[in-house]
Amino acid sequence: MKKYNFYSGPAMLPQGVFEQASKAVLELDNIGMSLIEISHRSKEFISVLEEAKQHVKDLLQLDDDQQVLFMQGGASMQFCMIPYNLLNEHETAAYLETGVWAKKAIKEAKMFGNVQVVASSSDQNFNFIPKDYVVPSSAPYFHLTTNNTIYGSQLHVIPEVGVPMIADMSSDIFSRPVEGKKFDMIYAGAQKNMGTAGVTLVVIRESLLGKVKRPIPTILDYRTHIKEGSLFNTPCTFAIYVSMLTLRWIKKMGGLEVMKKLNEEKAIKLYNEIDSNPLFKGVIAKEDRSQMNVTFTINRPELEEAFANAAKDAGCIGIKGHRSVGGFRASIYNAMPMEGIDVLTGVMKDFALKNG
Repeated sequence: MKKYNFYSGPAMLPQGVFEQASKAVLELDNIGMSLIEISHRSKEFISVLEEAKQHVKDLLQLDDDQQVLFMQGGASMQFCMIPYNLLNEHETAAYLETGVWAKKAIKEAKMFGNVQVVASSSDQNFNFIPKDYVVPSSAPYFHLTTNNTIYGSQLHVIPEVGVPMIADMSSDIFSRPVEGKKFDMIYAGAQKNMGTAGVTLVVIRESLLGKVKRPIPTILDYRTHIKEGSLFNTPCTFAIYVSMLTLRWIKKMGGLEVMKKLNEEKAIKLYNEIDSNPLFKGVIAKEDRSQMNVTFTINRPELEEAFANAAKDAGCIGIKGHRSVGGFRASIYNAMPMEGIDVLTGVMKDFALKNG
């Protein structure tokens, strides 16, 4: 039986990427050595790194001042690196609070300066995206999270705020067209739409740096990684290679417009089943529903375990909701095929017929 990975991450990848990556572990491009044993400063790996960077630049339509870095530590490391590099003690950064990951970013920023939460949906268990807020013009930056993996909400319109804008795009990067020039910094863990776990993409405008007065440890200074071309310390060579293959696949498929179309079609089909099925209910305001992480509950809680088992028996793996919110969550990133959605909606229909 074919299995479909609905986990929030690490996510499924295109089959061709799996195949090419597995071959490279044995031998990279007929060089007589494995990808995972060659030097990160070898011409073979530098070629991989530069191709990956170029794909990012092309897909996000970046300009010359925006540097592409491949780093470690996940998005969680960026939560502290951002204020460490960009926020002076006397300044107040602006944050939009739309979920757990935004809350974690806010907590870290408070260690380095002041934070103003310009809007929050916490009082409604993060079931919508706030829209009416003002970002102070004095803020050194405004931080937002474009997609909320746990709750299943997503920013569908990027605001105009008048100050440098930083976006955590960990769970929806490369799922739709993004005007990269609008952002002064973008960061994302690779393990959703870009590759395997272990590497974090950072896009940062170089002119944003060098303005804080505090000393910054060498490895935590973005300028170090720009100067060294993401090679200050040994990078996650395998994870970068898989990211390069995945970005190459996105381009081959037709780019981000095609990704957007495919993701919209998958999300519409799944949400239509949730809305029409008498057993299930969506939990996010319809205008803010995520096209990456579809969250829903069952109207008869005593059937929750039975439905989870039925989905698992059909090959739908990982649909249990995050422990902090419960219910169900189907993560349908770029590589999830429509047939996976068909299998899951089929289980939902059958389960409702048997338990209606």
